[in-house]
Amino acid sequence: MSVPLYIRLLADPLRWQLAQELAEGDRRVRELVAAVDQPQNLVSYHLRQLRDAGLVIARRSSFDGRDTYYHLDQERCAQAWSEAALHRNPITPTETSRRVLFLCTGNSGRSPMAEALLRHRTKGDVTSAGSHPKPLHPNAVRVMAEYGITLEHQPTHLDTVHHNRFDLVISLCDRVREVLPAFPGPPRLVHWSLPEPDNLSSFRTVAAELDSRIRYLPKEA
Repeated sequence: MSVPLYIRLLADPLRWQLAQELAEGDRRVRELVAAVDQPQNLVSYHLRQLRDAGLVIARRSSFDGRDTYYHLDQERCAQAWSEAALHRNPITPTETSRRVLFLCTGNSGRSPMAEALLRHRTKGDVTSAGSHPKPLHPNAVRVMAEYGITLEHQPTHLDTVHHNRFDLVISLCDRVREVLPAFPGPPRLVHWSLPEPDNLSSFRTVAAELDSRIRYLPKEA
């Protein structure tokens, strides 16, 4: 029996390193180059291999359109792993006492949905905030109701929470990533490059991606 493509791809040491880095959060090419200490052309070549296999997704930065963020599709990885007959159940986070902060620009859609989804799955101390808070978007409320969650949230400014201690700080948009203050601790910083939703369909798409990523959060900060 031939070795599945997923296994062949990740058997390469550099591709395995890249996948490990992207499992931690979304990265730009220059950040991956620094992390694996390899030339950019080689990193780009292996990223293309992972993209062609559907394991890595590229998304233009909403902050600087010249930048591209790369994201490891953990759902696809879990599916490929299962198809390889080596693992049958996706890894899901356990109940946790970690303190988690989700951040986006407006704190009106992505971050309150992420907060609600993680609260729904765990007993952790979960907060969300924004660099430029706006009122909660009605589509965020509507989409969370489809998950059986009643979303009630008062927009919170990043300045009011950045002196608090968190174990994990997850930025959900490229703009807010550029203005992150120093946090005490310090916490582990993770970036998920998600587009700003602007209609009900895009809110559903973002919520589904958030739910998927939250299911594959590491068990320890």
